[in-house]
Amino acid sequence: MNSTPGEEMVSAKSRRTVVVAAAAGNLLEWYDFAAYGFFAAIIGKLYFPSGNATTSLLAALAVFGVAFVMRPAGGFVLGRFADRAGRRPALTLSVLMMGVSTTLIACLPTYAGVGLLAPVLLVFLRCVQGFSAGGEYAGAATYLIEYAPRNRRGLWSSVISATAALGVLVAGLTALLLSAWLSEAELTSWGWRVPFLLAAPLSLAGLYVRFKLDDTPVYRELERHNHLVADPLKQVGKKALANVAMVFACTAVAGLGFYYLATYVITHLTVVVGLDRTTALLIAIVGLAIYSVLCPVAGLIGDRIGRRRTMIVGGLGLAAVAVPAFAMLSSGGIWLSLGGLAVFALFEALVNVMLGVLLVELFPANTRVSGSAVGFNLAQAIIGGPGPLVAAALAASFDTAVAPAFYMTAVALISTVVLLRFLPETLGNDLVDGSPSMLSRDRKRPEAVAEAS
Repeated sequence: MNSTPGEEMVSAKSRRTVVVAAAAGNLLEWYDFAAYGFFAAIIGKLYFPSGNATTSLLAALAVFGVAFVMRPAGGFVLGRFADRAGRRPALTLSVLMMGVSTTLIACLPTYAGVGLLAPVLLVFLRCVQGFSAGGEYAGAATYLIEYAPRNRRGLWSSVISATAALGVLVAGLTALLLSAWLSEAELTSWGWRVPFLLAAPLSLAGLYVRFKLDDTPVYRELERHNHLVADPLKQVGKKALANVAMVFACTAVAGLGFYYLATYVITHLTVVVGLDRTTALLIAIVGLAIYSVLCPVAGLIGDRIGRRRTMIVGGLGLAAVAVPAFAMLSSGGIWLSLGGLAVFALFEALVNVMLGVLLVELFPANTRVSGSAVGFNLAQAIIGGPGPLVAAALAASFDTAVAPAFYMTAVALISTVVLLRFLPETLGNDLVDGSPSMLSRDRKRPEAVAEAS
């Protein structure tokens, strides 16, 4: 069997619509979430004023991390909602919450205007963003891959990874244009609000796109046969804790790598290396573009050699290249910095794209979003979200520019050792019950699945 349930009834035009809609919605969601990171230094001065620029920056990055505290709650609620009411309603609610909270950040008064109320409101809105993002990634991956042909799930998963990066890239490009057009005083006074204001029309577009979608063939199959469960989280607790742990380990390395690439790089280049903001933004944007191009390649590799091998190669690669990549990034040269980012992005693409498909293939359909969202968001809250803050603290504490790489190396090594021991091969798993096909049970021969498909 080479198709997902109902795949024979899905036209090529419908598949294209699904890919475009899922990609557009995911890009908009991550644009909204990432805009904060590109203006962390300015936000730190406006909402956490102190006599020390580093202290203000660390406070702003801590608020970035606070959003991740809410992500498990968002994963629990929106994941359960997606398994009970459908993938499409949960994704629609997610983009609505993100759009409203991001737009409201643009309207917040600063500390100079209302005192302590300003940072309190900022933290609250970042928590709403975190709650929304908690249901987005696992839900979007599930929606897209449940439509994908069996032998192209890795490639389709790359759409989620690439568009998440492109959302961050668009936020970075907006920041770059504002930095080029506005003076520092104008940027600090009002310019930083523009990317957040853009969330309103962009989110309306995302809502329109998602309202037009049908639910997935897999979910409709569950409804047709009355296979939905009353409490998906309880089922996950009884039967799938080992797979939740695998998702946690995969997300630890992939999530931390992504937030280093998407959020911390700009801070490192400006604060540690001392580049001007425009040059630093340009380097970060090109690095994200390289990563986005590499994501489909990573998906094709995973479809050919298997999820397990690809994930392990990516994790070991990140552990090996983190220090030299940061040494190149810290050189101050544009080309060396881009070279370091490209090497880092190569291995990050491998782990991130495989994470997307593993979120889907490790769980049966009726508990899929709940199970994957739990492991994914716990890892993001504990490891990935605080990553930029940990990296900045390491850079401030040690007299070496490569200090932030130590955390990346440690997380990548520990996670990959766990995955090497316990991660099963899921290539070819049936998307209804999560069980492996006859071919994919042989963990040593994933290529046989690709050939049979």
